[in-house]
Amino acid sequence: MNIQKSEHMSNSHLNIPNGRAVSLSQLDALNMRQFRETILDGVNQGMRLSALFAHPLSSGSFRLWAILSDDLRSLLTPCYTDCGRSGYPALTPECPQAQAFEREIFEQWGLVPEGHPWLKPIRFQPPADPENRGAPQQIGDMPFFRVDGDEIHEVAVGPVHAGIIEPGHFRFQCHGETVLHLEISLGYQHRGVERAMLSGTGIRNIHYMETLAGDTTIGHTQAYCHNMEALAGISVPLAALGIRGIALELERLANHIGDLGALSGDVGFLPTASYCGRIRGDVLNMTALLCGNRFGRGLIRPGGAGFSLTTAIQSEMERRLDVLEADVHSAVNLLWNTSSVMARFEGTGTISADTATAIGLVGPAARACGLERDVRQDYPLGIFQYYQIPVATGDSGDVFSRAWVRWQEIQGSIAFLRELLKSFSPDVIRAELPSLTPNRLAVTLVEGWRGEICHVAITDDQGRFKCYKVVDPSFHNWFGLAQALRNQEISDFPLCNKSFNLSYCGHDL
Repeated sequence: MNIQKSEHMSNSHLNIPNGRAVSLSQLDALNMRQFRETILDGVNQGMRLSALFAHPLSSGSFRLWAILSDDLRSLLTPCYTDCGRSGYPALTPECPQAQAFEREIFEQWGLVPEGHPWLKPIRFQPPADPENRGAPQQIGDMPFFRVDGDEIHEVAVGPVHAGIIEPGHFRFQCHGETVLHLEISLGYQHRGVERAMLSGTGIRNIHYMETLAGDTTIGHTQAYCHNMEALAGISVPLAALGIRGIALELERLANHIGDLGALSGDVGFLPTASYCGRIRGDVLNMTALLCGNRFGRGLIRPGGAGFSLTTAIQSEMERRLDVLEADVHSAVNLLWNTSSVMARFEGTGTISADTATAIGLVGPAARACGLERDVRQDYPLGIFQYYQIPVATGDSGDVFSRAWVRWQEIQGSIAFLRELLKSFSPDVIRAELPSLTPNRLAVTLVEGWRGEICHVAITDDQGRFKCYKVVDPSFHNWFGLAQALRNQEISDFPLCNKSFNLSYCGHDL
């Protein structure tokens, strides 16, 4: 299994590969000082904080968990400490990546991270323990940051938006047209999914996963299934891994193509906007060809896949890929060859590599800043253990770079799909899933189209979920959008917002 002890940080810690499970008895309990040092030392040495969360213990105290990701060694470091209701010393002042996680922990359990710069609500979710209420109940009732001074004015947008966009509230502090500060208030889409995962027999869990963020059905469902398989101790048939890889890259293609079209629409460039809208539909129809659902619901199941890839479907997908590739090249290359589009894209919403590293950006938003982080390369799992996709990066960290990274990933996904389809052999697609092993922890990272998806599962004495934690890439990246708007014209907000294209429900889940 390649589980090993590491001396990489100040203490000896157990490291596990992606998508694996480990017995809780193999993990050493840390005191609070050791827990903090493990996280801070790890981040200072280049590791990332993929998850930070808490759950209650029968004693009335709480267990704090952290999942550190070591991209260079392709290993994950889970660690934990116990704390009482009084709280713990905040990590945020020394580790900005922790700021949203610690706000969430405070809101859920009332555990105060002493020294946190601003414990504003993260989702406005009702606390699991009413005695530990950490946030106001009225969504939107929060202490918004204010900038005072001559000619400073405030612009409020949302939470109700035009069209069918999900609700989210934005407050801009402006001097003239220049945005000094953007504050983002979410929580309107909170559904309590993590709590629902702990109740009943779990027959609804797969459906929760498929609807965590509807445009990321495949990414989240794969992460969940890998955790289930790791906890059950089974291997998935290679044919099913191939189907999962195809579905994941089709999901990436559909959303990246849709985003490039939407970016075109935001600058009034209708040719690419119109073409990409139609081409996105063609990709969704390829997913429907696999399973009858354009978002891939029903396709990924614990133990394998819910549908097989027949020879006829394989041939039809190869034919459609040829048409898709020609169409998307014609549509997207119009962008790069139009000077008015480039004038709007270049230099807009810039984030430096240092800022992206400090706040923990993931996915295309991070790669656009020059950070070469991609789960498919750094923590290869499933079919990506056998096939590689080049990591696309930019260097300017602006709207153009975020668009360009998407374009490079579109081409990489098409090449991957073509290679995989040529070598694909229909075979067994499902393995029997036995009961989950009690008292184990499993961690899975998947590179969704927005970036790193992290699922953490912990079982109890009966092999049921004692805790299930989901971190959507949007949870890492919403603060990045706020950073991108600083010193920008307020009229650039729609363009910057679409260049991130983050999920409201993925954040709120």
